[in-house]
Amino acid sequence: MKNTLVTAVLAALAPLRQAAQHHPRDFAAAALSLLLLSGGAYALAAAVVTLAPDAARLPVREISAPVTPLPLQEQASALEFHRYSLFRSDLSRANDTADTLLRRMGIDDPAAAEFLRRDALAQRHLLGRAGRNLTGEASDRNTLLKLMARWSPDDDGNFKRLVIEKSGTTFKSRLETLPLSASIRIASGTIESSLFASTEEAQIPDTVAVQIAEIFSGDIDFHRELRKGDRYSVVFEVLEGDGEPLRAGRVLSAEFVNNGKAHQAMWFQEPTAANPQPVEEGRATRAQGRGGYYNLEGKSLKRAYLASPLAFSRVTSGFKMRFHPIHKTWRRHLGVDYAAPTGTPVRSVGDGEVEFAAGQPGFGNVVFIRHRNNHVTVYAHLSRIAVRRGQRVEQGQHIGAVGATGWATGPHLHYEFRINGQHQNPLAIARTSESVPVSPAARPAFNRLAGVARQQLASAQLLAAR
Repeated sequence: MKNTLVTAVLAALAPLRQAAQHHPRDFAAAALSLLLLSGGAYALAAAVVTLAPDAARLPVREISAPVTPLPLQEQASALEFHRYSLFRSDLSRANDTADTLLRRMGIDDPAAAEFLRRDALAQRHLLGRAGRNLTGEASDRNTLLKLMARWSPDDDGNFKRLVIEKSGTTFKSRLETLPLSASIRIASGTIESSLFASTEEAQIPDTVAVQIAEIFSGDIDFHRELRKGDRYSVVFEVLEGDGEPLRAGRVLSAEFVNNGKAHQAMWFQEPTAANPQPVEEGRATRAQGRGGYYNLEGKSLKRAYLASPLAFSRVTSGFKMRFHPIHKTWRRHLGVDYAAPTGTPVRSVGDGEVEFAAGQPGFGNVVFIRHRNNHVTVYAHLSRIAVRRGQRVEQGQHIGAVGATGWATGPHLHYEFRINGQHQNPLAIARTSESVPVSPAARPAFNRLAGVARQQLASAQLLAAR
C-alpha cells in the first residue's frame, strides 16, 4: 500500500519536475508550504529527494587565465643583504674561561674572547664567577654583538648588570646598577624523606626551604617531628632583573601540615612613622625596617628562642640519662647533642650578649651567651668561634661552626640551656617562650593582607591536588 502511494505521488509530481528545474527557489518554497500544510511528512521526504538537482546535468565551465610569477630574483638578491641576530641564555660557571663561556653560548669570535681575557670588568665580575645570569646576542655568522651578565650581590633591592657590546671593530664594557623587580611564585609539596628532598623535587629553591624551616621552627622540630605525608604550601618572591629571575626572595606566606596539624604564617611589617603603609607583597624593597612572621590570626611566630641552634641536623642524644661514650659510665646528659658535619654553621637561639668565647676543658671551643631573665645558652665542641666576649648578638646570628674539639668522639654540637644556673631541657624552652601579637592600630592592614595570603595558599593547595 505504501509503495503504491509513493508511486502515485511521484507520478503526480512529474509534470512539476521540469518547472522546478527552471524555477528551483520559487518552486521549492511553494512545494514545502503545500506539503507542510497537508501534513504529508513521508511525501515531503520523497519530494525533496526527487527535486534535488542532478549533478550530472550541472553546467561545467572551464576558465583559464595567465599567471605572472613573483620577481624571485629581486627577493633572492634582497636576502643576501638581510641580517639577523641569534639569542641564547645560560648561567656562568666557576671554571669558565673566555673561550669556554663563548663556546657554550654558541659564539665563535676570537676577537671577543681576547677582549674578555684583557677587560678588567669581565675579569672581576664574569670569568670564574658562578651563577651569573647570561644573555648573549650573536650575528648570523656567530660573532658576538652583545653579552649581558646579571646578578644580585646584596639584599638592597638592586642588581648588577655587566654589558659587553660591539662598537665598530672593537668592544666596550660597562657596569650598571639597576632596581630589582619582584614577582610571586606559589608551590607545594609532600614530605617523603626530608624537607630538602621534597623542595628539590618541587623545584623550590634551597633558600626558600631554609626559610620554611626557620618560620615554623618554634612549632615544629624539623629534626625529630617530620612525618612521611606531611605537606606544605608556600608563596615566595622571585627577584628579577630585566625580566630574568636572579634569585629567590622572601617567603610571603606558607602553610605546613605536620602530623595532621596545620600551621600557617605570613610576613607582615607594622607601619611606622617613617613608613606609614605596610609593605605589600611582591615588593623588592628592603630598606623599610624590620618585620616578622605571624599566623593568620595575628599572633607572632617569633619566639624568644629558636627551637634549635642548627638549621638542619638530627638529635643524637637528648636531655636524659645516658651511657657516656668516653667515661663509659651512666650519667645525666645536661643538654642536647646534634650530629652535623664539621663546619656546619651554628646560630644563637636568641638575642643576648656573649659571656664567654674560648677554649675550655671538656667543652673544647665553647660559646656562652647570656640572655634576659638570667637565661644562658651554651654551644660546645666548636671547630671555630665567630664571636668575641662582650659582643651583642641577635637571634639566628652566626656564632661558630660545628666541630669535635674537647671531649668529643666525632663532629657534633653540644647545646645547653640554663636558667639561674640550673640546666633545663632546651627542646622544651622554645615551645614555652612568649610571642607578641599584631598591634590594634595595624590590625586592619594585617587582616587585609591575611585575606590575600589565604587565597594564595588555597591556590597552592589546588596545584598540589592535581
